[in-house]
Amino acid sequence: MNFRSTCKACSSLFRIRMAEGLQYRVSAFSGVFVSVFWGLLECVLFTVFYTYSDNGAWNSNGLALAQTISYVWLAQGLFVLQTMSIDSEIMGKIRNGDVGVELCRPLNLYTHWFVKSSAGKLGTSWLRSLATILAGLLMPAGYALDAPASALGFACFLLSLAMAFVLCSAFAMLVTAIRLNISWGEGPTYILLLLSGILSGTYLPLRLWPGFMQAFLYFQPFGGFADIPLQLYIGSLTPSDALPSIGLQMLWSAAFIAAGRSIMNHKLQSIIVQGG
Repeated sequence: MNFRSTCKACSSLFRIRMAEGLQYRVSAFSGVFVSVFWGLLECVLFTVFYTYSDNGAWNSNGLALAQTISYVWLAQGLFVLQTMSIDSEIMGKIRNGDVGVELCRPLNLYTHWFVKSSAGKLGTSWLRSLATILAGLLMPAGYALDAPASALGFACFLLSLAMAFVLCSAFAMLVTAIRLNISWGEGPTYILLLLSGILSGTYLPLRLWPGFMQAFLYFQPFGGFADIPLQLYIGSLTPSDALPSIGLQMLWSAAFIAAGRSIMNHKLQSIIVQGG
């Protein structure tokens, strides 16, 4: 297929998968209740730690309490963009042998699955994300999501958020490529996915980790999933820091895409079609 035909096919596939995802609106709204519950729980816990810490230890990490609470609500809203498991439809094709059918399509398998996986991720997540963030804005004072630190910071946040989506999708496809042609279990992929969630800042803002780890936490790839855009929103990263930070997201996205393509192409040369 030429480039124009490929783009047209990818666009159609993306729209179809997005429409399929919107069929599960009840699941998305039930997820909102979970996100709001955990968001409130984290806000209460952080408020206790900040209020009763000895010698103001929690206030010396570069994040004020209001910033941390805003971080929590945004992290809950963006949580669904991250990869907790391989796309269920793609995983089903790997398990039951339909990879052979996929290879017959006139579209590169990596490109096909990348579009399908990213569209499936976005299909219901935007509803859950918007509803969770709205709930955060409506919380009482002291537990509510604050406005962005600045208009320019918010613009940088939106750009970084778009790159975070690309980065999450590229990592999801890297994990999918690793899982392809493996018949002895899910362990390695689940370890990778769990590690990415911990290092993304979703569970605990990376600024609250020990000081000696901050350089590593900034340059490692998973901070681009959530930590970088969220810090741009709350102001702990200034707009002047946005260019190198977003550049870091782009660099890791390119690395994940290159690695995923390479691994998938290598495995397809000796693929064993499972199922039957």
